[in-house]
Amino acid sequence: MKFLDLSKVYIRSGGGGSGCVSFRREKFIEFGGPDGGDGGNGGSVWAEAVDGLNTLIDFRYQQHFFAKSGQGGMGSQRTGRTGEDITLKVPVGTEILDEDEETIIADLTRVGQRVLLAKGGNGGWGNLAFKSSTNRAPSKANPGQEGIERTIWLRLKLIADAGLVGLPNAGKSTFLAAVSNARPKIADYPFTTLVPNLGVVGVDGAEFVMADIPGLIEGASEGRGLGMQFLAHVERNKVLLHLVDGTSETITKDYRTIVTELEAYAEELGNKPRIVALTKCDALDAKTISNRKRSLEKAHGGPIFVISGVAGMGLQDVLRALYKQIQGEAPVEEGKPWQP
Repeated sequence: MKFLDLSKVYIRSGGGGSGCVSFRREKFIEFGGPDGGDGGNGGSVWAEAVDGLNTLIDFRYQQHFFAKSGQGGMGSQRTGRTGEDITLKVPVGTEILDEDEETIIADLTRVGQRVLLAKGGNGGWGNLAFKSSTNRAPSKANPGQEGIERTIWLRLKLIADAGLVGLPNAGKSTFLAAVSNARPKIADYPFTTLVPNLGVVGVDGAEFVMADIPGLIEGASEGRGLGMQFLAHVERNKVLLHLVDGTSETITKDYRTIVTELEAYAEELGNKPRIVALTKCDALDAKTISNRKRSLEKAHGGPIFVISGVAGMGLQDVLRALYKQIQGEAPVEEGKPWQP
């Protein structure tokens, strides 16, 4: 299944049915009086968050959703049938935006959450509704209200507890594959990850969801590379895991590049709690690891975890630190015993 996280949709609610002008005519009944029924209400357009979806690909092939109009009223005081509603089933985490792509109409973050996007028009009154003591035989009826037509955008932001960020080929997909059952594409060239991946991570009997997005590069905030368009998927994360390639000769620059791009994307994302880890350390000797860890600690201003997704080095310590941050606690420093 292809991944799609932004789609333009055209919706229209149903118009109300017209009221009926009718008079009761039966044999031996001289003054039957008005008996025109009201028109039925038009169908409404709803959006509902459902379980089991993680992409908006269905809305690539169908962009128009029109609810049914109400049926017109009939004689013998019969009300017209109400038009059927239409429900757009979207993944949990979908934002619904107005046509300007800025105004948020709704943010569906829970399974079963519903929002009314376009209300159906009311049915018109039949001439029976206009009967009064001074107007015993009204001959007018109301037309039904027209439906609402609008254009909306659906924008998906995957819901995960923790997010992976870093330069291309920093070991993000390898880390996710090592700590979860997710199987993202892994290769020795940049931009092997083209779409976000989710994995359920377990640590000490607890579980949380982790998101891996395509790598960021310098200038991503200006449209370069792939990662910037997917940064929305880590906006909801409680903590970010920043992976820095330990085999790089410019680890301090690499670290600052990512921090700069996160801050350029959104101030909120730049201020989000962040845990930093030096990856691919199975390919380095102890002296090199110590020197590069010290340089990264100076740039980050906090503890650095030394890990390797291939060798399984230091993974549990990082996961415990992430889980403690997700629970609202300060992360532990590497090397200190973890207490449940």
